[in-house]
Amino acid sequence: MNLVERAKNIILKPKDEWAVIDQENTSVASLTVSYLIPLALIPAIAAFIGYGVIGVAFFGPILSWGVKQAVVSFLSTIIGAYISATIINILAPNFASTKDFSKAFQLVVFAYTPAMIAGAFTAIPVLSILGIVGLYGLYLLYIGLKPMMKTPDDKVTVYFVVSLVVIVAVYFIWAAILAFVLIGKTYSMPVMQ
Repeated sequence: MNLVERAKNIILKPKDEWAVIDQENTSVASLTVSYLIPLALIPAIAAFIGYGVIGVAFFGPILSWGVKQAVVSFLSTIIGAYISATIINILAPNFASTKDFSKAFQLVVFAYTPAMIAGAFTAIPVLSILGIVGLYGLYLLYIGLKPMMKTPDDKVTVYFVVSLVVIVAVYFIWAAILAFVLIGKTYSMPVMQ
């Protein structure tokens, strides 16, 4: 699998690419090393540049803040992919879908592609709002459920919505914990006496 070709195809021709991906038997470890980690480095490096080199708003660049943001970004992406795949896999039988962690992991990792690439906008803080184009990954996840998890047509929408709600909740909790552990308190409220 060529990383650049796969990323291009999943973004530009997703229905065709999901059919190709479904035929592959890529291991979770192999997919992590050959695709997820290289793409997860894009938003991580961009976060380092945006927060640690260029700086954000009136704070200016703070190298240590950039390193912490890069670590949070990288770990959130990698661990988030595993958590999301686990949730989708656990929910599969409830939606008459095939329970297969490897396929769920492929689904999540390739659906993450636009968000990881769009993470490059974080390098220039003023442009970071353009990272919203990463939401295209939700569409990729939606159309990927049928070929990857063998979800019946009448269950795809509900499976997608339930999975999304659970994934978002878990992701925000995980990201908050990770940010607190790695970054600590970022602000404090004044104490009234």
